[in-house]
Amino acid sequence: MPEAVSASLAARVRADTILGIRRQRSAADERMERAETWLRIAVPGMLAGFLLCLLAVITLHLRLQHAEAVRTAHVEIEGLARLTAAAFGESNLVGDAARTSAQDRLHALMPAGAQGGRQVFVAGRDDRIVAAYPAPIRLPSTLTAVLGPDQAIGALAESAGAMIMRLADGAEVIAAVHSLPNNSGQVAVIRPVAHVTAAWWERLCTLAVLFGATTLVVAGIGTAYTLQSRRARASDRVCEEVRRRLDTALGRGRCGLWDWDIPRGEIFWSDSMYAMLGYPAEKGLLSFGDVNDLVHPDDGDLYSLARQLAATDSTIDHEFRMRGASGDWIWLRTRAEIVHDEADGSRHLVGIAVDVTEQRRLAESNATADMRLRDAVEAISEAFVLWDDANRLVLCNSKFRDLHALSAEDAQPGRRYADIMGRGVLPPVRREVPDIGRVSPQDHAFSARTLEVELTDGRWLQVSERRTKDGGYVSVGTDITGLKRQQEKLVVSERELLATVKDLKRSRRALEIQTHQLAELAEQHLDQKAKAEIANQAKSEFLANMSHELRTPLNAIMGFADLMENEVYGRLGDARYVGYCQDIQESGTYLLSVIDDILHMARIEAKRVSLDRREIAAVNAVRDAVKLVELAAQSKGVALRVEMQPNLRLLADERALIQILGNVLQNAVKFTPSGGRVLVRGRSCGTFIHLFVEDSGIGIPKSALDKIGKPFEQVENNLTRSHRGSGLGLAIARSTAELHGGSLRIRSDIGVGTIVMVRLPAPTPERLAALTRPGAEATLDSLRLASGATQRPDGRAAAAG
Repeated sequence: MPEAVSASLAARVRADTILGIRRQRSAADERMERAETWLRIAVPGMLAGFLLCLLAVITLHLRLQHAEAVRTAHVEIEGLARLTAAAFGESNLVGDAARTSAQDRLHALMPAGAQGGRQVFVAGRDDRIVAAYPAPIRLPSTLTAVLGPDQAIGALAESAGAMIMRLADGAEVIAAVHSLPNNSGQVAVIRPVAHVTAAWWERLCTLAVLFGATTLVVAGIGTAYTLQSRRARASDRVCEEVRRRLDTALGRGRCGLWDWDIPRGEIFWSDSMYAMLGYPAEKGLLSFGDVNDLVHPDDGDLYSLARQLAATDSTIDHEFRMRGASGDWIWLRTRAEIVHDEADGSRHLVGIAVDVTEQRRLAESNATADMRLRDAVEAISEAFVLWDDANRLVLCNSKFRDLHALSAEDAQPGRRYADIMGRGVLPPVRREVPDIGRVSPQDHAFSARTLEVELTDGRWLQVSERRTKDGGYVSVGTDITGLKRQQEKLVVSERELLATVKDLKRSRRALEIQTHQLAELAEQHLDQKAKAEIANQAKSEFLANMSHELRTPLNAIMGFADLMENEVYGRLGDARYVGYCQDIQESGTYLLSVIDDILHMARIEAKRVSLDRREIAAVNAVRDAVKLVELAAQSKGVALRVEMQPNLRLLADERALIQILGNVLQNAVKFTPSGGRVLVRGRSCGTFIHLFVEDSGIGIPKSALDKIGKPFEQVENNLTRSHRGSGLGLAIARSTAELHGGSLRIRSDIGVGTIVMVRLPAPTPERLAALTRPGAEATLDSLRLASGATQRPDGRAAAAG
């Protein structure tokens, strides 16, 4: 068996724990941990690569945007120059009037020409500027003075297209020159490059800021990852070192660390715990059942401990035995307390287990030796007392206490001589005959003494006192009265023997007479029992026959009354006959129900009722029973209410259960006045289900509660009764509940109401197994056994538990 247990422990799947503290990890975390070495190098590289790629993308994007802005400006300026040249056509640009007209036409042609820093110049054949837009404060003299003498764009005109150039003032611009028709002049359109690229520079600054922020964030993430990785490695090394040192310390001290995860049923053992029991050490968690199988059955189990811990958050200080790998039982003392895990809210039992096998064996050896010594001292016939070197009591027997009239509380070990003897009474001494002289026991100079003492009651004691090696002393008082008065004792003994023989003879004759009387009483008891059984059987047969004989004419009476009420064969004449027929039928129905109750009660008392017990839902049975009394309750104005715990299951015969609840509910509705209420409740209580029927009726006197539930017993007598009934309803309910292995209890107050509790067994694996066992029959005995009922002296079943 130890080898099998060891193999089971070794085959347990390893869990990722540090001294029992679970590290929550998924499969992805485990894969990430295996790749952690490569990730420490790869993650910073990936972050740097990401930044480089981002920088390349931004650079390429900006270059493309710059080229697009310049190209768009070329096209725009070229088009504007072409449109302006076409608009002026062959206009005469000579003279002040022509110049004024050209300036007005240019302003009318381009109202928005100043947007974006654009400038338009119109020059005549003589290269003199006749119009400009926007109109400057001082108009340049010639177009060459604007464009610069070294620029070839004026000569090339539209064949040069739009191009980037530097003006005479050094400004870098995009310019386009077009000739007017018939070479009557030229149109030049200029736009500074700074205006063209202004939006591009804004985007460049924005992207630069974003890239810098991204670089800072990524650098921070990389730095944090590197620091966290280093800290994690350092923490793992520290945890491993702490665990190793703790295991070393626990191993040297023959201790083991426990961490019991109570909700999950998993237990962590330190390596020292495995070494202490001799099992191969594991890094994982053990299941609750594996550890419980190792506990000695006489020392309890972990299941009861778990239930105790579920109720209270108490600490544990418990000693028990566990089987080691060699098959020997090892005594462990476990000290632990409940610790709440803040991560998931679970509860852990954390503590240590110490190997106390040697201490236990030593304590058992000392306890056995001490018990033997005390038994030996108590068994001797002499008065014995032992004092230590400080005159404190070590041990004494009952003879010593009786001699000095001391109680067990007075002669407590550890008390001083003066304190104990001050509480006691010295025996009345007639004379003393010392052998070595009279020396006080408190004088440490004496080593031994012996004296004989004659007490006033005629006894002789020989008192022997001796010093012990540790400075204490022991005193033994021996009764030597027999040695002193041997002859007198022999005479007295002879007289006592003769008197004893006479007493024995008288006792023997009295015993013979009593034996004869007991035999006669036993025969009479058997005769009376047989007569009672015959009378009971005759009563049951009489009730059955009487009920059968009454049912036949009753059926005829009720049938004829029904025919007369419905006037099948003609009218009766007076309308009162119909009422009489209804009264006959109601009375017959009531009498028939009384007969049925009598028959059912007779079958129960004759033990002829068999139950078909099975697992049923309590709420269904209660609902069916309530339907039986709904009409009567509505007619009286009584409120019916049901409050049931969900998922209550019963082990009962469904028809019998409905009959029990129906009888109880009928009584509740019957004795509840109009405007009252009847409440049905149900709750679980251990291995039983309690069904309560509460009413606000007239109540039952305390003196009548003992009679309720007995056949034909009613609270009201024949002179004062106001409700009709046979008195069998509660008796049938009580007897049927007891047949199920349950019970029926009643509590009531006059004018307040009544509470009836029906206690029935709940389906447990043991009870279901007893009902489904092969070859088992649903007899009363097997049903009582399945429900856990015991047999009462009156022959009926009482509920177990």
